[in-house]
Amino acid sequence: MNIKTIQTDVLIIGSGGAGSRAAIEVDKKGLKAIIVSKGLSFRSGCTGMAEGGYNAVFKSVDKQDSIEAHIHDTLKGGSYLNNKKLVETLVNESPKRLIDLENYGALFDRQESGEIDQRPFGGQSYRRTCYQGDRTGAELLNALKEEIIKRNIECLEEIMITSLITDNEQVIGATGINLKDTTLIYFKAKAVILATGGAGQLYPVTSNTFQKNGDGYAIAYKAGAKLIDMEQIQFHPTGMVAPESKKGVLVTEAVRAEGGKLLNNKGERFMSKYAPEKMELATRDVVARSIYQEIIEGRGSENGGVYLDISHLDDDYIDEKLETMVLQFKNVGIDIKHEAIEVAPTAHHFMGGIKINTDASTSLKNLFAAGEVCGGVHGANRLGGNALADTQVFGKIAGENASKICENTEIKTNNEQVKKEAERIKSLIKKGTIKPKDFKNNIKSLMWEKVAIVRQEKTLNEALAKLQEMQKDLANLDVKNTKQYNTELITALEVTNMIEICILIVKSAILRRESRGAHYRSDFPESTDEWKKSIVINKNKIEFEAR
Repeated sequence: MNIKTIQTDVLIIGSGGAGSRAAIEVDKKGLKAIIVSKGLSFRSGCTGMAEGGYNAVFKSVDKQDSIEAHIHDTLKGGSYLNNKKLVETLVNESPKRLIDLENYGALFDRQESGEIDQRPFGGQSYRRTCYQGDRTGAELLNALKEEIIKRNIECLEEIMITSLITDNEQVIGATGINLKDTTLIYFKAKAVILATGGAGQLYPVTSNTFQKNGDGYAIAYKAGAKLIDMEQIQFHPTGMVAPESKKGVLVTEAVRAEGGKLLNNKGERFMSKYAPEKMELATRDVVARSIYQEIIEGRGSENGGVYLDISHLDDDYIDEKLETMVLQFKNVGIDIKHEAIEVAPTAHHFMGGIKINTDASTSLKNLFAAGEVCGGVHGANRLGGNALADTQVFGKIAGENASKICENTEIKTNNEQVKKEAERIKSLIKKGTIKPKDFKNNIKSLMWEKVAIVRQEKTLNEALAKLQEMQKDLANLDVKNTKQYNTELITALEVTNMIEICILIVKSAILRRESRGAHYRSDFPESTDEWKKSIVINKNKIEFEAR
């Protein structure tokens, strides 16, 4: 394979909210940052798709709100599986990072007084979710993009990072395949920041972009990094169910925050059975399971969902607060101002991921991580509005601390490792019996059937046996030898990662013999004090960390 070498101070993998914020911080320190994106820069991540808002304690609507209340809500929402120090960092730094965004040009909705407006979101004691209509993530990302352009930070796109290059447990760079011509690029760096997002594409119904296959988890794990609570996967309660082409597309929590009601096929507002106090604004794990229960018990909609209705609200109010949703459904012939929409749970956010410290460092020297690729911040269930804040808080911290270690770090080289990676990739190009795309769809179907919203030991063990069998079948992938946009090769690399990560998810799910947050075991439906601990896993061992 042709190998090209690129050198930088800090390599940032991912161009979403976390990666972009990290790059700005590196540039502020006068160092060279390069952002590498698997898809098109700023458009292949999920930040721009986040609609509902950004949590920060400003007390501009509810004066009783406090830092302590936000910490409490986040820990309670996460079923106390969160790393408390990470939560404290998130909550304390979140308001400052929103002000940064405004300085970069982001516009948040304001009250008549001029103070920032805040809406209620699930699992929160007070109105603390700052927003820009129902397109908050896009507003945030556009501001970051403008700042990156202004600073002339280098962005490379359509490059899939395939491995981290190490030297004695120190990360010294990474390798990536250029989609345009299948060149292997060896990135030499003093520090690397992983901001690759989650892995919703492990499931057939997801709100995530198609690049989100869990690459970041896999390359970190293979390099020796620790992962934490990989069984904790959030299914957003409300994704579109029809038409088929839109299945899984997010219907923002803002719809429920602004007064949307969930109804079954009998017209009953069923959340009164499951969460009578919070109703539609219970935590996402509770609402998702409630919808799931209604559907499997035969009270679902025609297309296998339930109904979400905001037709009782004033038309002008809906246009102002939920403009994106109005257009999203108008495009498929539905007027949300006058008719109910069909929704069902969709794979959304990974609470598990790379284990980080409060300085965004990982268990590997010179490797940092920020955003959804990290575990520990959100515990067993993420509160809506905390993810955008997470990207900015830990993106900034990762950039800052990666810059610090550059001061006493020399560029190192490990050509032998790069050569081995080139050989591994080249070995995938061969005649086989299984198309990578079919293989990928089989993984997704298996995960949806056996490792989704409700789990049990029998089906988890069946999933594990099947995944281990499929791992052997990777040798039979059929990949053509083409240079330009070899999507079969990219998919082959993805499914290799996906199998690795799915096995870790299932093993963790089997281990956690209780229900906590998004991890619901029908054979162990209660939470127990014995399991108030995190599952930490790396290539060599499994550990438990008390909470």
